[in-house]
Amino acid sequence: MGASGWNYVTRYDGDVEAALAALQAGVFQEEYGDGDRYRSLEDLYKDEEFMGTEGTHTILDIVEVVATDAPPTRLALADYSTLRPLALSRVVHHFGTDRPSVDQYEEYESSLLEECRMRWTGYYVVLYSEDRPTHLGIFGSSGD
Repeated sequence: MGASGWNYVTRYDGDVEAALAALQAGVFQEEYGDGDRYRSLEDLYKDEEFMGTEGTHTILDIVEVVATDAPPTRLALADYSTLRPLALSRVVHHFGTDRPSVDQYEEYESSLLEECRMRWTGYYVVLYSEDRPTHLGIFGSSGD
């Protein structure tokens, strides 16, 4: 099927896991809301054959937030299906600031996918409005 890059902006109230869960609930509803194949995100994750071979090619392929900003490695199975913060030096590299806005993120979102050197993983960037963290920019790649 090939690799797919994905990119989202979602509300953020200081809890990355909660923001991810809310985003995934919305994406699940969009993709599988009719209930014909899966009734819940848990049902989707229980389909190990589908998730292990094909996946959704969306944020639904992420199951865990990790605190490290170290790049994931292909040899570490624990790195797959994870979301991690983009290193501050890379945030400054892309945006020229350590506090990018939603508008800046949306302007540069396509170039951010170059940061995803390992599929089945993703990164997040905290986005600011008037010096307050208000959103997360979330991007990654799924597929073979």
